[in-house]
Amino acid sequence: MIDFQKSMLFKLNPIPVEQLFEPIHQFLIEEELVIAVFKTVRDQVAFTNKRIIAANVQGFTGKKVDYTSIPYSKVQAFSIETAGVLDLDCELEVYVSALGKVRFEIKGGFDIVRFNKIISQYVLS
Repeated sequence: MIDFQKSMLFKLNPIPVEQLFEPIHQFLIEEELVIAVFKTVRDQVAFTNKRIIAANVQGFTGKKVDYTSIPYSKVQAFSIETAGVLDLDCELEVYVSALGKVRFEIKGGFDIVRFNKIISQYVLS
């Protein structure tokens, strides 16, 4: 479950952009592009060139979905932690005004340094 209010640790798997939940496409505005998509068991997090969008699937049937949007303009700071020899996961921490710290743990050989450079373009502009 993705719940930004609790500053939980999210273990995410990178997936192809084409596997983004269809309803999230309806939220995208003109000239908004999806950069990366990650998933947990039922939930997804999409990073676009404008914001972070989380889809939190709720309930037994999964028909109820909570969508949270965090514009990069509200990000006050962020940090990355690269994977190590024994710890193969990398991490992204985002500090958001009114929410606090949101931590994402990304599994496997994801290039977090390259991703940091991309996110920096949007947070710092």
